[in-house]
Amino acid sequence: MSQIALDATTVANVNTWLNGAYDEETKAAIRRMQAENPEELNESFYRSLEFGTGGLRGIMGVGTNRMNRYTVAMATQGLANYVKKVFEGEKELRAAISHDSRNHSREFAEITANVLAANGFTVYLFDDMRPTPELSFAVRYFHCHTGVMLTASHNPKEYNGYKAYWNDGCQLTAPHDTNVIDEVEKIKQLSDVKWSGGEERIHIVGAEVDEAFMQQIDKNVLHPECIKAHHDLKIVYTPLHGTGIKLIPTMLQRLGFTNVNVVKEQAVPDGNFPTTPSPNPEEHAAMKMAVELAQKIDADIVFASDPDADRVGVAVKKPNGEWMLLNGNQTMSVIIYYLLKEWKEKGKLTGKEFIIKTIVTSELPADIAKRQGVKVYDVLTGFKWIGSKIRELEGKETFIGGGEESYGYMIGDFVRDKDAVGACSMIAEIAAWAASQGKTFFDVLVDLYKEYGFYKEGLLSVVRKGKSGAEEIQQMMKDYRANPPKEINGSKVVCLRDIKTLENKNMETGEVEKIDLPSSNVLQFFTADGNKVTVRPSGTEPKIKFYFGVKGELKSKEDFDATNAALDEKIEDIKKSMGLV
Repeated sequence: MSQIALDATTVANVNTWLNGAYDEETKAAIRRMQAENPEELNESFYRSLEFGTGGLRGIMGVGTNRMNRYTVAMATQGLANYVKKVFEGEKELRAAISHDSRNHSREFAEITANVLAANGFTVYLFDDMRPTPELSFAVRYFHCHTGVMLTASHNPKEYNGYKAYWNDGCQLTAPHDTNVIDEVEKIKQLSDVKWSGGEERIHIVGAEVDEAFMQQIDKNVLHPECIKAHHDLKIVYTPLHGTGIKLIPTMLQRLGFTNVNVVKEQAVPDGNFPTTPSPNPEEHAAMKMAVELAQKIDADIVFASDPDADRVGVAVKKPNGEWMLLNGNQTMSVIIYYLLKEWKEKGKLTGKEFIIKTIVTSELPADIAKRQGVKVYDVLTGFKWIGSKIRELEGKETFIGGGEESYGYMIGDFVRDKDAVGACSMIAEIAAWAASQGKTFFDVLVDLYKEYGFYKEGLLSVVRKGKSGAEEIQQMMKDYRANPPKEINGSKVVCLRDIKTLENKNMETGEVEKIDLPSSNVLQFFTADGNKVTVRPSGTEPKIKFYFGVKGELKSKEDFDATNAALDEKIEDIKKSMGLV
């Protein structure tokens, strides 16, 4: 084996672990890497795993740059130190902890509980895996000051993660996100961590929280009579070996659905995700077994949740019998369409209601809301910004629903994160409501497009590796700001939104309005024919993302495929006009 030169930081970190109070199994693993895989040793120790604004996420294994019991404990100590500072003087500090089905998730959850309890926290630890939205709910249910969910969401099986929450049930936002990072970075050695000594403060919870959580979802139901009439709607569901199995089938049955068909091979929780190359419902491969079961039993609708049950993928049956996978924008648009239509029908709109979407999400939900007289708030990408906006407006306005293009949705404000349990329940209700009119979920999407226009979205990620790649990406953003396109694919650019300078510029009049958002390195171009292009460099990867939104007219259901194909072609033409392909 060829020898590689170890980074100086790697050498220092390896020596610290070999000579420190780390367990013998860990030290043996380090020695094996020294002898057999120095490249892996370098990757595992060349830096400390970064605690970002959302917490930790990384490959599991031995090392400072890996998810393991030591990096989890040190992160928890930093979180504990910060919470104690902010809530100094409180008689009792409380924390809620849950985890998904990934390998080591239970172990990491118990370590997190032990460290927080040793720091004087009363800890509510779930008895088994639970969905991320239930952890968000539990933070507020138990009046906690913080919460932790051990999950890597829809990442591959090698990963695990640690998502930290604040007392409102929302992931950390400013100033707490960066302040927690500062405290975590101060934890340099194992002796800085309080490992044990408060076990009596750990309370195991489960059924009580499940019931309280599901009672809140019960309140979202708008048409119980439709569910009753179409209780035998054929639903196919897969949890993709994740936490969704804990609550989603139970919740559907609770609402009255009696024909829920779970993909048996994927119903068993398994952190190795043996039946799918990726547990991400955004990808066709993850939905494959569910769609096959739907074809076999002639189902009415299909949905899948990711391992921590915060995202939902949906498949619907077209008139020709083919199954079509919806994208996140389509699913969210149908949910918002149904919610606002029925809130209005039932006289529940008072003028103080609102929805939230992220800036890269389709403009269709916003157009639906505006026509119904409901406020729309655009927020930065990421669900923590949706939760933050709800907190800001709490007691003043009423949140109906919202979401983002990456398959995350939320109905009501009792959860402050993406919620697959509530979303699956609402999607099933919409299917029942459609059936009561002799329609399908697909027909509802068609009705929506016929009324508001056919909105179609696309995404292109341009990767530029290394230091030169990062510089090239920054230069692209500078060039777009210095010389924004005057037209895109033959259509005049009428509006430029710069989320970095927080200016919304009318390109025809020169008028500038201020944007009420935190500054972020994002540009958006709106054209005269209703198209939208968003340019956003990734904050964690060497790539720049281009989000495309186009709009056309749908005259009839029979024109769906042709219109869909024409809009796809339009997106490709936009890419060419911008020199991206």
